[in-house]
Amino acid sequence: MDDKQILNLYVARSESAICETEKKYGNYCYTIAYRILENDGDAKEIVNDTLLKAWNTIPNSRPDSLKSYVGMISRQLSLDRYEQYHAQKRGGQVALVLDELAECIPSGDSGEDIGESVALKEALNKFVWSLPERTQIVFVRRYWYSCSISEIAQDLHMKESAVTVLLLRTRKKLKEFLKKEEIDV
Repeated sequence: MDDKQILNLYVARSESAICETEKKYGNYCYTIAYRILENDGDAKEIVNDTLLKAWNTIPNSRPDSLKSYVGMISRQLSLDRYEQYHAQKRGGQVALVLDELAECIPSGDSGEDIGESVALKEALNKFVWSLPERTQIVFVRRYWYSCSISEIAQDLHMKESAVTVLLLRTRKKLKEFLKKEEIDV
């Protein structure tokens, strides 16, 4: 079943929309959640929570891409759970990724939830699409999927130092780009 048909099921409030979404994107959402939380049970819960949130939100906001939409929900729910678990202590791959991005992404102290900032999302999408393909892949794998430097290097047949330097330069470009877009850093 294609995404348009699944979205039509959501709009029609057919519960089969949930089953079809789980069949098509359940493993994708699980992978996102597991990479962040590193716990099988939590990742499975996040998939269920993602399906529930999709059920509750899709009729009102019909997304262009169902895969991106449920991926975004899974990622945000996983990060929220991660923050709950690690409020006192920081550690693991996600903490490293968040620390790396802290220098270029606004902190959200203004009271606005960064995950919900439309301007920031649009700017980030514009920035990522402006990057060369290999840089896009490295950036997304690191900061969306929370892959380690060594995983990225191995998968893309690069040296770890090359990945590290590429990410450093890309973060600097992102910081400059956000300033030009007048998004406070």
